[in-house]
Amino acid sequence: MSVTMNLHAVRAIYTYEMARTGRTLMQSILSPVISTSLYFVVFGAAIGTRIAEIEGVSYGAFIVPGLIMLLLLTQSVANASFGIYFPKFIGTIYEILSAPISYLEIVLGYVGAAATKSVILGLIVLATAGVFVPLQIEHPFWMLAFLVLTSVSFSLFGFIIGIWADGFEKLQVIPLLILTPLTFLGGTFYSISVLPPFWQTVTLFNPLVYLISGFRWSFYGVADVPVGISLAATLGFLGLCLAAVWWIFRTGYRLKT
Repeated sequence: MSVTMNLHAVRAIYTYEMARTGRTLMQSILSPVISTSLYFVVFGAAIGTRIAEIEGVSYGAFIVPGLIMLLLLTQSVANASFGIYFPKFIGTIYEILSAPISYLEIVLGYVGAAATKSVILGLIVLATAGVFVPLQIEHPFWMLAFLVLTSVSFSLFGFIIGIWADGFEKLQVIPLLILTPLTFLGGTFYSISVLPPFWQTVTLFNPLVYLISGFRWSFYGVADVPVGISLAATLGFLGLCLAAVWWIFRTGYRLKT
């Protein structure tokens, strides 16, 4: 009975969050896909005519994993942060916290829905990119693994931001001023091997380099850093987010403000 009730609690939150996507289809699905497709068309057309290949991969195909990763990071954070912040904003967070459900079920519901949306968006963009350039996926298992791990990790990160934020403007601070610039500077549109040695070293301090590099490796077998390090970095970030969420619920940090 306890397991059944737990599943019902997770399903209720998960279904509600997924239904919100259906009600805002243009904003939740079409807008990110169109924006990412425009990145692909503009950068592919403007730069692809000047750069034939990078590490044996055509430029148009080379940027596809980076664009998918850019979408995953931004959408995972946006969906999860808004999902948990909105109940705080309208006051329904009290109903959730007072309901006979555990903190684990709350996290599974909100983070699971945000990660699911991101994975769906990533697969849609992948299919869309296949219309423009011929794609190959050398390691499909690891492609899906990086896709899911990144979506879950940054959905947890977004969940943390949603709890930390005390206004709608704060929901945008980290994604716009930190996450997006780091993604662009993390090899989304280029290989860090084309940078001068000094800037290659500096770039390695950008944690998103490891995520993008590992994801690109799953497509073409080429990477800026060893894939084992990329996987370890992804799992390490996931562990840090899990620890932060555990601390938030243990201390009650900003859950009722």
